[in-house]
Amino acid sequence: MASRILTTGPRNILPLLRHAGAPRALHATARALADTAAPLPARKPIGAFRGGLFGFLLGATAAGAGVYSYVLREYKASNELLTEDIYALQTACQRLSTHVQNLEEKIDAAERKRK
Repeated sequence: MASRILTTGPRNILPLLRHAGAPRALHATARALADTAAPLPARKPIGAFRGGLFGFLLGATAAGAGVYSYVLREYKASNELLTEDIYALQTACQRLSTHVQNLEEKIDAAERKRK
């Protein structure tokens, strides 16, 4: 069926397709052979590795410094809150202690009156 499609019509395409598969000869002129390119400068093959490593270390250091400052700020804030809570607890304990002492004095005074 494919041969019918290729052979039908005003032009016969089949000989063109057979010719397209033939190997092509390479030609070089004297002018093309005479042109020589200047040698490329020597490149440091380790430069990309060094740059990548330096960038990674720089980024890791910057991220570490940012995290350290954040943790330090959070630690100071939580430490201040904890200190305030400790002072509030201390004052509450002192008030409770004075209240209990007042009640004990009232109870002792009431027992003395009964006797």
